[in-house]
Amino acid sequence: MTTADELFKFAQDESAATNPATKETLNYRTALFTGISLIQVRPLSSTTAAQVCTIVKGRQVDVRKLTGTYIGNPATQAAIYTPPSGESLIRDKLSNWETFLHHRGNLDPLVAMTIAHYQFEAIHPFEDGNGRTGRIMNILMLIGAGLIEQPILYLSRYIIEKKDEYYRLLLEVTRDGNWEEWILFMLEGIRKTSLSTVAKIDQIQTLQDETLTKIRDATSAANADLLAVLFEQPYCRIANVVERCRVSRPTATNWLNALVREGVLVDVKAGRERIFINSRFFQLLMRPEIASGPEPTLF
Repeated sequence: MTTADELFKFAQDESAATNPATKETLNYRTALFTGISLIQVRPLSSTTAAQVCTIVKGRQVDVRKLTGTYIGNPATQAAIYTPPSGESLIRDKLSNWETFLHHRGNLDPLVAMTIAHYQFEAIHPFEDGNGRTGRIMNILMLIGAGLIEQPILYLSRYIIEKKDEYYRLLLEVTRDGNWEEWILFMLEGIRKTSLSTVAKIDQIQTLQDETLTKIRDATSAANADLLAVLFEQPYCRIANVVERCRVSRPTATNWLNALVREGVLVDVKAGRERIFINSRFFQLLMRPEIASGPEPTLF
């Protein structure tokens, strides 16, 4: 567990983070973007998954070789599910997973993603990090299918909020072959997350327009790069503005101070540096969005 404050503070310089939880969460981001780079040059595979998991865990990861792995109740230690055991068997099942990924026939790519996600989590190929790696695989599958271009669909929130139901349905597929309820559960997550994401994007656009007007009023500057700096991360430093906007340090400082006076930014001391926070943007990013307007009819 970490905080959004910690994450954004070190988002531009991961090496400066000292909190292990913050480092691990930033590793997740690095793993996601590494995965996107990897699928640009070769199809998604178990090798991709191992590379992604290696970054997530911050150490070299490969297929499980030891026996005794199980998914259980953390309080009672009772086994709920025991995944396949033995390196050869796990690799065989990963090969089957890869075959399904790339030879799904006419199956809808969203349905295919839900099935492939079940396969991956049921195989549970690594000693640790399977959940995070599997959620990254979901996004890579959607990008690979051409359904999204950037990893803006945060499906993890839905899965984590409904983790009890998520694990129940995973187990029911294994035990009872209850594919329909599992697929509908995951599709509902995609639908809700998509509507929520569009609503958030609309609100960010509105806030950007308002902020651009305030930038012009406060600084007499029409530098579009300044707006970009303030909305790429909710935190920025004077050096970020100097580099991105190609202005002197005094000019960058004057701009940021003017925006603090106008209430657009809040500045805080971090060691010998000042960090400027786009607080309204920060709050917008943090809160869950509820889509506005009528929901689409599903047939």
